[in-house]
Amino acid sequence: MAAMPGRKDGRAPDEMRPIEIIPHFTMHAEGSVLISTGKTRVLCTASVEDRIPPFLRGQGQGWVTGEYGMLPRSTNTRIQREASKGRLGGRTQEIQRLIGRSLRSVVDLRRLGERTIWVDCDVIQADGGTRTASISGAFVAVALALGRMKEKGLIKEPPLYDYLGAVSVGMVGIEPRLDLDYSEDSSADVDMNVVMTSRGFFVEVQGTAEKHPFSRKQMDDMMDLASSGIETMIDKQKEVLKAEIEDMDGLLQTLKSFTLAPVNRD
Repeated sequence: MAAMPGRKDGRAPDEMRPIEIIPHFTMHAEGSVLISTGKTRVLCTASVEDRIPPFLRGQGQGWVTGEYGMLPRSTNTRIQREASKGRLGGRTQEIQRLIGRSLRSVVDLRRLGERTIWVDCDVIQADGGTRTASISGAFVAVALALGRMKEKGLIKEPPLYDYLGAVSVGMVGIEPRLDLDYSEDSSADVDMNVVMTSRGFFVEVQGTAEKHPFSRKQMDDMMDLASSGIETMIDKQKEVLKAEIEDMDGLLQTLKSFTLAPVNRD
């Protein structure tokens, strides 16, 4: 697919922005990364606590939850800290829930024991796709934290079902595009965020027509782009994690853990 003049960075419609994942970006958290997708940069940390929410007490399982925020000057004009407002905005709450749901879909909570993994995603610089970058980076941070727990003997059985990635897609005019930056996202006719595992299972699909309704064919085109982009993201995650965790494969459960097969996209 040839590059279209409409993309200011010269990318083809099916091309991801450059991905960089820097592990152990902070010294205190059990797992941390700085993830960059183009000019979007998010600091993701995973902290392990030996306690669980009250509603889980006595059930012999753990919990994974997420928090999300944007630094005041992560955008082109300063935004007010939500802490100073005294409440979280609706967008922030939605993204936090999305991060938590996504991570819980690939973590076997029973094998965590009665522990909570807190995942904090702080947007340092925003240029589109902050929620999807947060999910992709958060997975790596959680895997690093689980690797440390396994090294310490805190967990013995593989706690992960699969790798997890996320990406944005959209219709800009009549063209489906992968991994929208802010200029594309703000003018897109359709905006979609997709979360998927490496085995082809979809965790969440959020799609909205911003201007005009979209067809089934356009939706299928966007989903194909999203699947391709997430595969690229997960390849990068694997590269980073296998260099950092000696027994990364030992954190993953086998395919026998699944009762459903991924949909054949051929």
